[in-house]
Amino acid sequence: MEAKMVDVCTTKMSSKGQVVIPENIRKQLNLKVGSQFVVVGDKDVVIFKNISPPSLDEFGDLIADARKKGRQVGMKKSDIRKAILKVRGRK
Repeated sequence: MEAKMVDVCTTKMSSKGQVVIPENIRKQLNLKVGSQFVVVGDKDVVIFKNISPPSLDEFGDLIADARKKGRQVGMKKSDIRKAILKVRGRK
């Protein structure tokens, strides 16, 4: 099996904490304006993981699964309302 060549570039952080992703990396990963990332830092390593929202089909599946699990544990709509009010600091 042949190893894929990985692009390695350098960049620097601005005084505002902004980091420029080099153009060749943006093109390779098809990153667009507004792309979102999860950022993980550990010791001297920073990892940017590109994330995207689920498609409408995937979102529908997630909602259906959440509803099914809620029914399995006996959760009611009133339980959800109470939880939201509690988190918002109301009773």
